[in-house]
Amino acid sequence: MRKDERAPSESEWRIMEILWQSETSLTSAEVIRRMKGTDDPMTPKMIRVLMNRLTQKRLLGYEVDPADSRVYHYTPLRTRDECLKEKTENFTDSYFSGNKTRAATNAISALLQSFDLTDEQIEELEEILRRSREQKKG
Repeated sequence: MRKDERAPSESEWRIMEILWQSETSLTSAEVIRRMKGTDDPMTPKMIRVLMNRLTQKRLLGYEVDPADSRVYHYTPLRTRDECLKEKTENFTDSYFSGNKTRAATNAISALLQSFDLTDEQIEELEEILRRSREQKKG
């Protein structure tokens, strides 16, 4: 499976969010119940299909319920930050191809030019850049 095929799709991401927010494993029925509390129109069947895909992508793991072998308890195998990093890399590679460093610079530049940033946001970004520079040195 290619790297870009392992990142969760937009619909899969919504399922992952529910699992990341949970402090314990969840069954598909529990995920479906929690999704009903959102504006998401996905059917229970679609949620199960997407959970199966997430398992195939090795983003979800599961254990079979000892009391009922038809029930699986799902847990995320990758953190939200790991998945976000991969989606960001895929986006950068898709829309700002070329030299990796140049692609990252172009992506950041395009995003920054798309928003009117407050002074506080600019200071926060400067701090992120400062920490990044220090990490490279140290």
